[in-house]
Amino acid sequence: MQVEDEEHDVLFMEMALQNANVENRVIVARDGHEAIAYLKGEGKFEDRQLFPLPRLVLLDLKLLRMPGLDVLQWIRQQTAFSRLPVIVCSSSNHDADVEAAYRLGANGYVVKPCRPAEMLEIVRRIKKYWLDASGPTPNCEDWLSVIEPQRVTTPRH
Repeated sequence: MQVEDEEHDVLFMEMALQNANVENRVIVARDGHEAIAYLKGEGKFEDRQLFPLPRLVLLDLKLLRMPGLDVLQWIRQQTAFSRLPVIVCSSSNHDADVEAAYRLGANGYVVKPCRPAEMLEIVRRIKKYWLDASGPTPNCEDWLSVIEPQRVTTPRH
């Protein structure tokens, strides 16, 4: 499941997933409320044959109507989703955002790259560690190189 409200980011991710040979069906929720409704199986998402639970959530932080961190907090409060991997995919590389995401239980934090080749490499590693396996081993340098980008420290006043 991808939780993203920017159409170009949805298309960018879709191309990377296709090029990385990710065969899993990716549902796109356009805001936080829709993501939660999907996960709860409410409304138009109640048919689990058509809308199965995701194996992974790719979550943007800056969403309409409900911030991504609120969605992440909701997911982690649900016993049924305690093991659901959530990878934050955000344009923000500020330490405060990264720290908040990990504090709330994100399994990874990826800064959205500008170039398709970089996104493809990120998606290949997400596939390798989260779709084809049950997560990277501790201190896996291959995975850490994706989630430990150059970050900007948020000024503190």
